[in-house]
Amino acid sequence: MIKVYRNFNELDFDKGTVLTVGTFDGVHKGHQVILKKLLEIGKAESLIPVVLTIDPHPQIVLKKEGKNPVMLLTTIEERILLFEKFGIENLFIIPFTYEFSQTPPDAFIKEYLVDKFLMKKILIGYDHMFGRNREGNKDLLNQLSSTLNFGVDKIDALIENDTTVSSTKIRTALINKELESANKMLGYDYIINGIVDKGEGRGRTLGFPTANVRIDNINKQFPGVGVYLVSSEINGRKYYGMANLGTRPTFSNNNRIFLEVYYFDLDLDLYDKKISVSFLKFIRDEKKFTTVGELINQIKNDELYCRDLIKRF
Repeated sequence: MIKVYRNFNELDFDKGTVLTVGTFDGVHKGHQVILKKLLEIGKAESLIPVVLTIDPHPQIVLKKEGKNPVMLLTTIEERILLFEKFGIENLFIIPFTYEFSQTPPDAFIKEYLVDKFLMKKILIGYDHMFGRNREGNKDLLNQLSSTLNFGVDKIDALIENDTTVSSTKIRTALINKELESANKMLGYDYIINGIVDKGEGRGRTLGFPTANVRIDNINKQFPGVGVYLVSSEINGRKYYGMANLGTRPTFSNNNRIFLEVYYFDLDLDLYDKKISVSFLKFIRDEKKFTTVGELINQIKNDELYCRDLIKRF
């Protein structure tokens, strides 16, 4: 069971800790290497493993006018679940503000990591920078380590197929509908969580009832517009289906993105329920049909194709 701290006054560690600090957007395979090493060090050196992550994302707080907002692979709620999945028992969420961003890196190390967390070792990624204007780095940690009595370990970049695994590359793969590449770098299937809203009932009229999923986090990264094979665990059972992520051009002329999921062999009332949609494979681009009959035929063909694909998952 993971323990989540959000206030420094809540900290109650009775011995030294080994820390890792970062945004960990996506908690991808590169991050997972760090988390595994963190747990190994904690066990070997009798230290308490602690992850420090940041919310909201620094680029949201420090966003410059006119610049596109950062899109995130994981909300803070999704990150918590992933940290727990990968064995983390102590998580501190740093409430990121402009004032906090002005903390000098040496003060962050001494006044926060050492004094408040009793840090005895810190584990950092290959590109880790921190503190005001990202002035802190491994060199500064090494300089302060002897006087403040802590050790520094660095994890090299995870490289797969000549590509460094990173949150940026995963976002790009999702946008380009390269779902298998994105999922491989993540180490799990990409997830979108949301609440099922009551829609217009059009899917049910067509013979394909859909769950209309509302995503409230405006910074959540969507895969590229199209039709996908998806799955969800509902009431303890896995259901497969297909999702249309797009603007519904056959019925609408606006640019709003909708997520509609047609689950196979599911006859449950999902209204107002929170569901987690895992994206398994890109099927085709979204298309505007000239008649409803053409749309129905395409959905039938998509379903046959998706049901055959399920055998691989």
